[in-house]
Amino acid sequence: MLSRDSFRAENLRRLPWPALGRWWVAGLSFYFVGLATLYLLMDVVRSPLLLGTLLAAEVTTVLRYGINDRWVFGQRRPRWRRFWQFHVANAGGFLIWLAMVNILPRWGVQYLLASTAGTASSVLVGMATNFLWIWRKKIDAARRGTPGVAANASEAANAD
Repeated sequence: MLSRDSFRAENLRRLPWPALGRWWVAGLSFYFVGLATLYLLMDVVRSPLLLGTLLAAEVTTVLRYGINDRWVFGQRRPRWRRFWQFHVANAGGFLIWLAMVNILPRWGVQYLLASTAGTASSVLVGMATNFLWIWRKKIDAARRGTPGVAANASEAANAD
């Protein structure tokens, strides 16, 4: 019978650590890409705030999808299905952030702390949707350790 500690250790060994590391590097990098894109649209192009923020968000979402799909999760070709799922996941994360940043201050939480809590929640949702929904098939196949199955199972599962 497995002890609680050996069960935890076994589950920790199963996590896709290299992909998790790449996911965090990509996410943090795109935080700065998003800021630079927003600056370019707002201060150089002189876009209105709403248009500039929407364009910056969409540009970084599209670029981040490409990096996640190829570099983080090792897909050979982008697929419309994963692209759509990534957009849905990002929209969900945004709605969580928006709700927290607007609701928590009504309960006495300072707005910057509310934004930080919203960002942390949004990141957790993004990580969960990326690893457990959008790119799950590749991770599951890779865990089984069957040579050649990871890429083929992923491509078959994610074909549009």
